[in-house]
Amino acid sequence: MALHDVVTRLRKQKMEREGAAVPIELQGVSKDKIRQVLARLDLGSNVDLVDGVFALLDDQTASWFSKAPAGTKFCHGATTAHLACHIGILQRGNGKLDREGRDYWIKPLRELGGIEPILLHNGVFIHGHVVAKSPNSSYRLAEDFKAILQASDDQWPNMLADWASYDAARKRREFQAEMAKASRQLVDTGHSGLIHASIEHYAARFLPGYEVIYVDDGDGDRITYEDRGKLARAGIELRLGDAMPDVLLWNKESDRIWVIEAVTSDGEVDIHKVNQLATLAKRCGKAGLDFTTTYRTWKETAARQGAHRNVAVGSYIWIQEDPSKHFRVESFE
Repeated sequence: MALHDVVTRLRKQKMEREGAAVPIELQGVSKDKIRQVLARLDLGSNVDLVDGVFALLDDQTASWFSKAPAGTKFCHGATTAHLACHIGILQRGNGKLDREGRDYWIKPLRELGGIEPILLHNGVFIHGHVVAKSPNSSYRLAEDFKAILQASDDQWPNMLADWASYDAARKRREFQAEMAKASRQLVDTGHSGLIHASIEHYAARFLPGYEVIYVDDGDGDRITYEDRGKLARAGIELRLGDAMPDVLLWNKESDRIWVIEAVTSDGEVDIHKVNQLATLAKRCGKAGLDFTTTYRTWKETAARQGAHRNVAVGSYIWIQEDPSKHFRVESFE
């Protein structure tokens, strides 16, 4: 049964049994309290974010992961789709939220470290979205932010002020980066490894003058704090609906951009991706753009292209096991 239908049935059962789909408070925190706290961060008017935080406090609803450990609750980790259904269906009795809107109901608080990215891996939640595009990439409230929500009215304003200071936010980002690095060692991320090889070996050798301004080595909130600064310096704005490449590079002298797609299962630079990113380059006033599809081995390259033959004409191919050359795709048609 689809998640939408599961949650719709759950809401109906709760309404019939308890008279309400969700309680007034979860873990001792009401939506009004959430609004008060978020208002101090200039986020109180974001109703989707308020309801998203409320969802991440839900310790009464069993996890919607089919392979979650026994006893796991919604608050222990929820995907974007889970949150979209909790907010839209369970709480509001409407349809699920558009997942593309996560930039409005996850991202603002994630940037501050109040919502942290996690991954369900082998039955355990580990820190970071360390497997790109994984359906198990999830979110939970950071414990220190949850403590602010649960604090008394005379305590939480000072706690929040300390929590929101620049130094505290910087330390949280550094800690999260360290935790994600440790998590990566627990996961066999062939795709992640190919992305980094594409940067460290391919781009370093074949793309002199280009600097990396964006790396999509995860899921969920896909533009990091550091990426945003680099993109702004290059005059590039990534919007909802834009194609997100694995790696985006920029040459300051020529004002051209270069896209790398690292392929372990799918996602080559095809004509559709070329057209999408050409629109981005034009909108941002770039002088032009180029593309490379990278693979780990000749065998994987042959298997993919023997079956699909979808690499766009005019783009390049680089193979990690044969790293000293790259190949330009030409056509005589």
